[in-house]
Amino acid sequence: MPRSNERRETKRSQKAAMKMDSVDQVTMGKTGRFQEVLSIAREKGLLKGTRTELIRGRMPKALVAKAKARSGVESDTKLIEIALANLAVADEYPTWLLSQQGSISKDLDLEF
Repeated sequence: MPRSNERRETKRSQKAAMKMDSVDQVTMGKTGRFQEVLSIAREKGLLKGTRTELIRGRMPKALVAKAKARSGVESDTKLIEIALANLAVADEYPTWLLSQQGSISKDLDLEF
């Protein structure tokens, strides 16, 4: 029976790793804006270092559900990270977005 337990643990570990990957993929794929906000925060060094700050709060269930649906994340921690990053870099987002103008090759076929 020990092998059965080992297989279950391995499957659990694989599922957990896949879930973390899928959170990042959903965040990138569903709404690029949130990924861009995280990218800006990362570039500014806001996501560096150990995660030592603990933030808690009670939120209305509908607000959390809508925010998770819109962002595509399931994790409360990831949702809070996106929200904080959005606030931290909000004023710089339009400037950054405009600075990306012309960064796509003119040879790229956009199919329209």
